[in-house]
Amino acid sequence: MEIKTIHKMETQAMKKSHVELGRLGMALFFLAGVLLYTFMISGEVPNNIFLVIAAVFGGYMALNIGANDVANNVGPAVGSKALTMGGAILIAIIFEAGGAIIAGGDVVSTIKKGIISIDAFEGNTQDFILAMMAALLAAALWLNIATMARAPVSTTHSIVGGVMGAGIAAAGFSIVNWPTMGKIAASWVISPVIGGVIAAGFLFAIKKTIVFRDDKMTASKKWVPVYVAMMSWAFVTYLILKGLKKVWPSIVSWVNESLFFTLEATKKSSLMTALTIGLMAAVLVYFWVRRTVRRKAPGLDNTRESVNLLFTIPLIFAAAMLSFAHGANDVANAIGPLAAINDAVLHGGISSKAGIPLWVMAVGAIGIAMGLALYGPKLIKTVGGEITELDQMRAFSIAMAAAITVIIASQLGLPVSSTHIAIGGVFGVGFLREWLDSTTSIQSEIKQDKKVLKKEKSALKAYRKELRQLEKKTDNSKEDYQHIAKLYRQINKEEGKVKRAKQILKSDEKVVHVKRDTIKKIITAWIITVPTAAIFSALIFFMLKGVLA
Repeated sequence: MEIKTIHKMETQAMKKSHVELGRLGMALFFLAGVLLYTFMISGEVPNNIFLVIAAVFGGYMALNIGANDVANNVGPAVGSKALTMGGAILIAIIFEAGGAIIAGGDVVSTIKKGIISIDAFEGNTQDFILAMMAALLAAALWLNIATMARAPVSTTHSIVGGVMGAGIAAAGFSIVNWPTMGKIAASWVISPVIGGVIAAGFLFAIKKTIVFRDDKMTASKKWVPVYVAMMSWAFVTYLILKGLKKVWPSIVSWVNESLFFTLEATKKSSLMTALTIGLMAAVLVYFWVRRTVRRKAPGLDNTRESVNLLFTIPLIFAAAMLSFAHGANDVANAIGPLAAINDAVLHGGISSKAGIPLWVMAVGAIGIAMGLALYGPKLIKTVGGEITELDQMRAFSIAMAAAITVIIASQLGLPVSSTHIAIGGVFGVGFLREWLDSTTSIQSEIKQDKKVLKKEKSALKAYRKELRQLEKKTDNSKEDYQHIAKLYRQINKEEGKVKRAKQILKSDEKVVHVKRDTIKKIITAWIITVPTAAIFSALIFFMLKGVLA
């Protein structure tokens, strides 16, 4: 038996190692393709080696964004069983890449969030290029480490830390815009708290208006269309303000030429315009969902599971829209420094804005898609089920929180992280469940489970003690041996009871407990993201500088 077990373990280990080698091989193949293509298109450009290396760093950063950050958009949908892992990855790849290519824009800021001053480089183009290269590699390395540790962290904060560290190494502490860094540090608290409160608020509303009602289907007919319409309003507004902000002038031009109404020709949409368009979409969605729910409700049981089914399709759309907006915005974390280096190499100067060539955008979009497909499932599982148990209603509330928090924060000028918002939403629904369940019978069930477990353990201990006493005797009678055989059977049976009691207790505790160890790990990773990326970046900058010296 032991040999067979060892053989099975060896077989599983070999399979796992082959899968890991396959993933690594595909990632390296992508980076090699980036290197060769960049070298071919820049062969006549002076100092093209900087651009070639930077392109590889940018590709590596994009892979890590896909592996870590995208999990926040689809993780809740997977954890709630609204999407399979394969379906979630497919949707995320399509919409992340679509958002990056369609709405990623044609110009990007060379310095993320203005955290350092370009003037401090005093026209030293080489130091600027090295700083951007160091920032890219440092951020990518930190994301890689965080992904291995199954800790979802902010890619924006990673690149911010990288740029800050390289900037300090290049020009000293005075280069940093410390008030801006203070706001970013504040977002470590602001983002998860707002996201958690909004997610918990929506889940509580759904429970009060639908789940806690005796006739859940009648309540669903009334309230599910309202909640889905609110989600549509929030997501259309969110998409216009964040996902489509870089292509808004083109959208305005098309609308004014093709439709029956006109939009004001502005560089980006105002909040009122976005809210108005969102409200129009919400009204249409409301009537469509109301008709759909009324058609489906008669065939559903009056259960919580049936209510969850009604939120499945909206949740899939939410995952798609979050992925699109993320691709449009956060692709800049990979290609922003790369576009800055490309601009500096081609034009021999430093600019606050840089154009994004199609090949640079492709590196970011394809890299994010590949990173998600190869390494994304680890973080998707963490976000979807390793913090707290999710169903469709909880995941729906988290998606709502993600959209609404970004809208509120952008209008108040608060720096927030989409990662922190999403994870904060997961925390929020988890802690709400604990609070609600503490007032219900589940706590008494857990107490009863513990009593049963204690009783079974005591019985098992008594049987084992009696067995030891009989086995120590040297003059056992026939009846003693028969009793010993009976004790072995009872011990075996009791061990099964103890195991079952532990399983029941664990299952009931899972209903109410947010996993504290996972929370501690994630929060620790958030706190050290910026300083760790900054330290990595400074060290890499000095290494690059030393190689070229």
